[in-house]
Amino acid sequence: MTIELTYYGHACFSLKTEDTTLLLDPFLTGNPLATVSVDTVPADYILVSHGHGDHIGDAITIAKRTGAIVIANFEVATYCQNQGVEVHPMHIGGGWDFPFGRVKLTIAHHGSSLPDGSYGGNPCGFLITIQDKTIYYAADTGLFYDMKLIGEEGVDVALLPIGDNFTMGPKDALRAVKLIEPMVVIPMHYATFDLINQNPNVFARAVETETTARCVVLKPGESYSF
Repeated sequence: MTIELTYYGHACFSLKTEDTTLLLDPFLTGNPLATVSVDTVPADYILVSHGHGDHIGDAITIAKRTGAIVIANFEVATYCQNQGVEVHPMHIGGGWDFPFGRVKLTIAHHGSSLPDGSYGGNPCGFLITIQDKTIYYAADTGLFYDMKLIGEEGVDVALLPIGDNFTMGPKDALRAVKLIEPMVVIPMHYATFDLINQNPNVFARAVETETTARCVVLKPGESYSF
């Protein structure tokens, strides 16, 4: 099975198989790098890592239009459910087998207040396994040594923030690659705003010089298939 990973800017991606589309952290409205419309983006499942507006984004609007199921921690899922969408609540360390594959929630060192100011629970990352491929979506996080344990799951593609200020910067993201040891790493969460402006090509050169991983830099709207 071929998986098509498409980058929509900031930290928003879609993972598309033959019959299912997963949408990750759909921040499109207000995202200057977004290359797809809230009115047209496909989704069968929407994975939300935490409650900040640049991650939960348009999840509720898209879920109402498409009928997609929102997968998130219990607090974020409850917030979405209360606004009329179907959800599957989870929590860190837990996994579940969905029709498309398995999702496991990982820790992430960040915050998670919701748009209305309420408590959004613990932020998380996602370990997504579709057939024999595993994707680690780190979401917003600082570096933590347990990334080594995540890497022991056998990560094919790691999606890592490099923006600094709010998340890991390029140096810590490089250290994360060394802990995770993925086959491929794709940088995200950079250049959307001045505070997180980074050159992904500099990061890519460091990854390919100092690790065995291949670094794929996607411009918004571009895809990578594996």
